[in-house]
Amino acid sequence: MSEKKIEFTSERKMIRKPDWLRVKLPIGKEYAQVRQIVASHKLHTICESGNCPNMGECWGAGTATFMILGNICTRSCGFCNVATGMPLPVDKLEPERIAESVRLMNLKHCVITSVDRDDLKDGGAGIWVETINAIRRASPQTKFETLIPDFQGKWENLQQIIDVNPDIVSHNLETVRRLTKQVRIQAKYDRSLELLKRLKDAGVKTKSGIMLGLGETEDEVYETMDDLRQVSCDVMTIGQYLQPSPKHLAVKEFVRPEIFEKYKQVGIEKGFRIIESGPLIRSSYHAEKHIY
Repeated sequence: MSEKKIEFTSERKMIRKPDWLRVKLPIGKEYAQVRQIVASHKLHTICESGNCPNMGECWGAGTATFMILGNICTRSCGFCNVATGMPLPVDKLEPERIAESVRLMNLKHCVITSVDRDDLKDGGAGIWVETINAIRRASPQTKFETLIPDFQGKWENLQQIIDVNPDIVSHNLETVRRLTKQVRIQAKYDRSLELLKRLKDAGVKTKSGIMLGLGETEDEVYETMDDLRQVSCDVMTIGQYLQPSPKHLAVKEFVRPEIFEKYKQVGIEKGFRIIESGPLIRSSYHAEKHIY
């Protein structure tokens, strides 16, 4: 098959979503309670910043994915709706606010992620450690996943995460090898694989995910699965890319649900312990089921 090149322009036409990508507006008492806690504690959630289509379902169940180290990222990935620029100084009180919110929500499981903080010498690893330890003090029964950046390949910063031993560590490839330079402009495909390998070599449960609809081929999806299994990745998520605004990368294709199901079956055959694959799947969707 010929390569499908992603063209970068100042604006891109947004294609109408098919019926299988329609989601209900978030409603309900539980959703309102979570929103109130997030707002009152001045927390950043990837649910909001990433325009997650599952926000209503997850918040309605009393769960959320917290984003630490502010809400301004030092990178400018073509798919991401998080603001890009020079971040504000690190908020030293943020770990305790996150931990208190986890306690108030009485969460059995939570996901912590962050913006990329390439402006910091430790890439934000210190705040990661403080947040994990604060949650353990405030809510020792809570299990959690950390969805981490690549720390620019500075492995001493990754080691700080390994040392506090999260229940599972996730790091997303986001797309296939060929499209990485266009989709994750400042990231490197092989660096991400090495990060996952280092985690697994240290005995950590690992997870990664990709988006479909950016111009990848079926064979490239299988190649990505093989690359993840080569570094013994335990869990994989596959979802549909949704264009956040006309200035972001355009959707090349809305992949039908039956194709996602096919990828799920192939992934199981390739040896993933768990694989979530569907149009509305996001990295933290059903994350509580990924700790086994």
